[in-house]
Amino acid sequence: MKHLKSLREFVDELNAAGELQQIDTEIDWNLEIGAIIRRSYDLRAPAPLFTNITGYQDTGFRVLGAPGSLSGPQHRFARLALAVGLPADATGQQIVQALAAARSRPEVPPVEVPAAGAPCKQNVATGDDIDLWAFPTPFLHGNDGGRYIQTYGMNIVRTPDGSWTNWSINRMMIAGKNTLACLIPAPQHLGIIRSKWTEIGEPMPIALAIGVEPGLPLVGGMPLPEGADESHYLGALFGEGIEVVRAETVDLLVPATAEIVIEGHISIDRTVMEGPFNEFPGYNATESSLKQLFTVSAITYRDRAIMPAVAAGPPVEEDHTIIGTTSAAEILHLLQQAELPVASAWYNFEAAVHWLVVALHNDWHEATGVGAHELADRVAEVVFAGKPGVNAPKIMLVEDDIDITDLEQVMWAFATRCHPDVDRGTFHYPDKVSDQLAVYLSTEEQHTFRAGKVIYNCLLGDLYPDHERPLKGSFENGWPADVQQKVLANWHTYGFR
Repeated sequence: MKHLKSLREFVDELNAAGELQQIDTEIDWNLEIGAIIRRSYDLRAPAPLFTNITGYQDTGFRVLGAPGSLSGPQHRFARLALAVGLPADATGQQIVQALAAARSRPEVPPVEVPAAGAPCKQNVATGDDIDLWAFPTPFLHGNDGGRYIQTYGMNIVRTPDGSWTNWSINRMMIAGKNTLACLIPAPQHLGIIRSKWTEIGEPMPIALAIGVEPGLPLVGGMPLPEGADESHYLGALFGEGIEVVRAETVDLLVPATAEIVIEGHISIDRTVMEGPFNEFPGYNATESSLKQLFTVSAITYRDRAIMPAVAAGPPVEEDHTIIGTTSAAEILHLLQQAELPVASAWYNFEAAVHWLVVALHNDWHEATGVGAHELADRVAEVVFAGKPGVNAPKIMLVEDDIDITDLEQVMWAFATRCHPDVDRGTFHYPDKVSDQLAVYLSTEEQHTFRAGKVIYNCLLGDLYPDHERPLKGSFENGWPADVQQKVLANWHTYGFR
């Protein structure tokens, strides 16, 4: 695995893979950057790197859009693959399997390096020199409540007793020269740790690291269990600890190669208006509300710093690729740990992280001796038990003759294998832990974080003897191997591109 240790190394790899579009034309931070990022999602275009931003030309600051989105058909998952150390042409299932495999390896903690010479310490601002407006933070969507500096960075916090450090992605909007408005949902790990600081009557120390090595945002979106340190897991993935340095004004370690580090405290009781801001279900947000206040005590940053930016909205963007990929990996790990006959798991990004597909080994029925309903109950018991299943309101079970990363095959399996009768094709599980952002939820469900969930049964294993099971009439299954090889070898000779 190739461990890319900075955002700049990642940018170089994107460029080498044809996945970067440097834009030297002057671009306005006010809406134009956001519109270009959104259009790049729609076209599966290379990631835009903005180098000439209105009002910030003298600073050399840059903005990288769509850092974790999908690519064109040649290497669809290139940005995710490079981030986890795989080749640009790795498949979705290879990425998920690499992430899941690392969950069973020993953790590797970060390595503290001297602050002197660390890239993130090239510039240090404290006191009156702190100015969040100095950075070219985009005003992303036309309906946003402000300029969101945190859409793809890492919020780093630790419990008061020092036993648990958490790295996560939660949006933050600039509220003033030295203040941020922060979304901190109580059930999320960031909210759980903040509650521990509130209990002892102290503001929570926090560091926001922006422009970090590409693997960190992925694990920051992964539903690891409470108490797990995402940086230790990333060390397990790469077999070496990430490099960190001491922050200037809070007792936290931050990535040594981060482009920007914003330090400070989350107030116990002070709030500020935040929002609206679009989220992963894909609809325009319309509501603003009071959120926790982050008062900044220091900013350190690299020369010509690069800020990553995500323009959240309909699929496919980073909310879907990051949450979908890493949640699928954690669910795969848990299902295999429970000794269920699971081959892979995948959130189809096009479903905006509302739809999980689980592929079972073709011999699942012979191996377990149970029917589809009982097996679905076992899957539900694992997936719906806690955080990993929060973003899984709908699950589809298929055999592994289906490529679950291919939406066309998934839709075909659902349409042709799921019986329309309740209790044969659809199994319901009421009152489970739920994300609150789905637009179909009632007000009560949104506030309680609980709602009904469903598993769609697209399994054939318990309906047919193995030798009589319907066989997909595909190219691979429908013609002799020698004919397949001849057609593939002569494809261009036939005149096809």
